[in-house]
Amino acid sequence: MVGLVLASLVSILSVTTTRADAVATLCLPQPNVSGCISGTVGNRTTPVEGADVSLLDKDGTEIDKITTEADGKFSFEVKEAGAYYLRVDPESLPDDLEIIPPAAKFQGPDGSIKVNAKLGKLTSPALEVRNKDYQSGGKGFGSEIVQSIAQGLRLGLLLALASIGLSLIYGTTGLSNFAHAEQVTLGGMMGYLFCNVLGLNLWLGVVIVTLVCAGSGFLQDMVIWKPLRRRGLGLTQMMIVTIGLSLAAQYCFQMFVGASQQKVVVENLDVFTLGPITLTKLSLVAMAISLVAVGLVGYVLIYTRVGQATRAVSDNPALAAASGIDVDRIVRGVWTVAAGLAGLGGILYALVVSNGIRWDTGMQILLLLFAAVTLGGLGTAFGAFVGAIIIGLVVELAGPLGAPGDLKYAVALAILILLLLVRPQGLLGRAVRVG
Repeated sequence: MVGLVLASLVSILSVTTTRADAVATLCLPQPNVSGCISGTVGNRTTPVEGADVSLLDKDGTEIDKITTEADGKFSFEVKEAGAYYLRVDPESLPDDLEIIPPAAKFQGPDGSIKVNAKLGKLTSPALEVRNKDYQSGGKGFGSEIVQSIAQGLRLGLLLALASIGLSLIYGTTGLSNFAHAEQVTLGGMMGYLFCNVLGLNLWLGVVIVTLVCAGSGFLQDMVIWKPLRRRGLGLTQMMIVTIGLSLAAQYCFQMFVGASQQKVVVENLDVFTLGPITLTKLSLVAMAISLVAVGLVGYVLIYTRVGQATRAVSDNPALAAASGIDVDRIVRGVWTVAAGLAGLGGILYALVVSNGIRWDTGMQILLLLFAAVTLGGLGTAFGAFVGAIIIGLVVELAGPLGAPGDLKYAVALAILILLLLVRPQGLLGRAVRVG
């Protein structure tokens, strides 16, 4: 409840401060009045600035034209539903890049891409770029695989920040928190508010977002979860409460922010290149921050009394309480740390992932978080880390290996199912005797 209030306040502030500078480029669809064709020119690593994107009607006549800025975004408003074409001027792209050709049924005249717009709907076509020397199955394909591995490690580390907290909550309370991914969305939106709207230093924004999200986790346990535990509410009922909180948070985000994407944009877009691997330096910094955060959590769990108490509560809460451990205090600490880690993952996600954060980002990554936790072993923080890395690699490698579009997420879940058929307790989980 308190988390939702924070989300609403943040969203209200972001709306009131961003409308003035976003109207020129951002289209918001209106039912039965207009539709929107919006997207990003670039790849999964870097958006392309200065690309000339033209919108053509069904006869190939240019209707509008936009030059992308640093975030690579374009947005067109259309008043009629139907077929349109998007064309990127090759001369406006960097010399070594080209637009990836679409599937045959989406190919339009003069190298354009066909899109179908609907009134009241947002259409998001893919205008992805690649190196001109790309060759499927050849050297270019191998480079694409190596690049995808690097991006998979990046995605896995970002997922690990949220999945570790999710696993700790399950381990200490037995609760599957379906609202946990909304902390990621909240972290990304607050990062946009502090860094892009209020103009705070990026790293100061990272610290503030982490602390505020951690505070929201503390308040959630104090206002919602501890009273429900005191009343003896069952885990099934509490899980339903988390589902309700998740849906409420998503619709609050959508009501105040709309369908637009929010990305933490900073001036430092320098690129690091090592052989076939190309990542922004901010991506490397985000990966380093994730590793440090995960390492600190691991150190606390293994070498400190608080960590030992947390593991004791996870193993047997009743025995831990009988041994003098304040179980409620440990659980509240877990909720606080879990929310803080998820918020940290959210602002880093909005910083380095090209599509940024949307109102439904939490819903999109929720199954990936559960897959990581289940794959590594329920209730184990280290298992969640390993599972997140595997899920990140699978998701990013699925595309170059032939999985189209969002089917790459289904591939990750399919691998989870196959592994559980062989090892039901997960990679690092302990087998439990049933019956």
